[in-house]
This record gives sequence, C-alpha cells and structure tokens, in this order.
Amino acid sequence: MVRSHSEAGGGLTAFYARGGEYARSQEFPTGAKRGSQSPLATRRHFFYASSVWSKPRQLDSESALYEAAIKILMRRAHSVHEMKKALARRCEDEKLIKAVLSRLKEHNYLDDARYAKQFTRVRTESRKQGAFRIARDLRARGIPDQHIEKALKDSAEDNDPSAMVRQRIERKLRLSRGELTDKKIASLYRSLLAAGFPSDIIRKELFRITHEEVPDAGSEADPESE
Repeated sequence: MVRSHSEAGGGLTAFYARGGEYARSQEFPTGAKRGSQSPLATRRHFFYASSVWSKPRQLDSESALYEAAIKILMRRAHSVHEMKKALARRCEDEKLIKAVLSRLKEHNYLDDARYAKQFTRVRTESRKQGAFRIARDLRARGIPDQHIEKALKDSAEDNDPSAMVRQRIERKLRLSRGELTDKKIASLYRSLLAAGFPSDIIRKELFRITHEEVPDAGSEADPESE
C-alpha cells in the first residue's frame, strides 16, 4: 500500500525542522571506536557493507521510487546530484527519476541552496574546516557554485578563519609531546592547508607561536589540490 504524500513526508518534514539534515553523521555507529570492534561486530559490519554496496531491488513505478527517496532522505540530506545517483541505482527509467526529483524539489525536500548552507555550517562549526575544503567537498556533491559562494559568504560573517586556525593550532600543540620542531611545524602547516585554510593566514598564525617564517611552497598554494 502506497502512503500519501503527507504520510510519506511527515517524518522528513519534522526531521528538517529539527535542523538535522546534514548534522547526523553516518561514519561510525554511536559509541564505536576505531580498532575496538569484536569479531562479531566485524562480521556484522561485513554483512552491512555487503548490503550497502550490492545493487538494491529495482523499482518500476514513480510511487515506489518516491517512497525510496523519502527513506534515503530520512537517513541524511542529499544534494540533487547525490539523489539522482541514488535513484539511478534503483531505477533505469530516466523519466521516472526526473519525475521523482521534480516532486522532491516541489515539496522542498531537495534544495541545494539549503544543503550548501547546512553543510557549510556543520563543517565550519563542528569540524573547523576552511572555505577551500568546504567548497571542494560541495562541488564533489554537485552543488552549483552560486550556492557554494552564498553559503561561504554567510558563514564568513559569523566565523573568523584566523580564529579557527588559532584554535586548531592550539589544540594540536596541547596534544603534541616534546619540543616543537621544524618537522612538527611543517606537518601542522600541511594539515591546515588540507583543512582548507588560506596559506597566508596559516603562516601568520604559526608565526605568532614560533616567531619564525614558514615558507609557502608553490605546490601548497592551492589548498584544493590537497
């Protein structure tokens, strides 16, 4: 029995209202730690991974495909590009996929501008990542540049990249043991570049602590290449 739009989307609407579109992490189960899985847990993970990567049951109706899309969005938010790829694994009919994508957009369940904004907020506030890294990851998810630029501009009004770099440096130094050597400084510099921060800000904040100039290697000038 196919549920009505209000039944199918009600839970999703509530989920969005809680602001949980992107923030819910799917990387590790709650309480799990790297290297701590028992053999049984490892076996469960193997079967879970097998089910994830195996091709799902093929759907041949718009209602079934729409229902599948709602379930996908209940797990985490998707960009339009991500959803199109997910539906293509479940249906080979491009017309059905296009129709479902149109319905999802019409009901405001797919919105790349909103996705970009929430993705940027989580990556900035929780992971302390810089604009270059966030922009690269959003482009990989098919988000148009205008939405990326707007999200980053809005985020910049509330987040100072220099302060974020200082916080990351201070945290690394608290966890570091022994003397602050040139090798450690170079490693810290590379990690900050990979996190998406501009090289000039990184060098400035490192100089505050080390009182030594950090060279800007030509290969490191573009953080998006990391």
